[in-house]
Amino acid sequence: MQSHTFICEYVSVGENCFIGHGVMFANDMFRDGEPNADRESWARITLGNNVSIGSGASILAVSICDGTVIGAGSVVTKDITQKGVYAGNPARLLRLL
Repeated sequence: MQSHTFICEYVSVGENCFIGHGVMFANDMFRDGEPNADRESWARITLGNNVSIGSGASILAVSICDGTVIGAGSVVTKDITQKGVYAGNPARLLRLL
């Protein structure tokens, strides 16, 4: 885990993960157009084992499978179920691993 990273409540991080500088995890999706004070309604975020996340990435309410690489500055908006390299906004599969 590098500096200036924010990990909010309800985030589960697997073993041997690398999380770069300034990565943001967000699980309140502002569904009503404003922050939701009801913590129980916040989504869960799950990182599998051996996940690497590049600096400046944003991880929304998703699950990311084992062995995945997320490129720097990417915005992950959907679950990732195939091990691969993902990058962009929104993050898309670049190649399988």
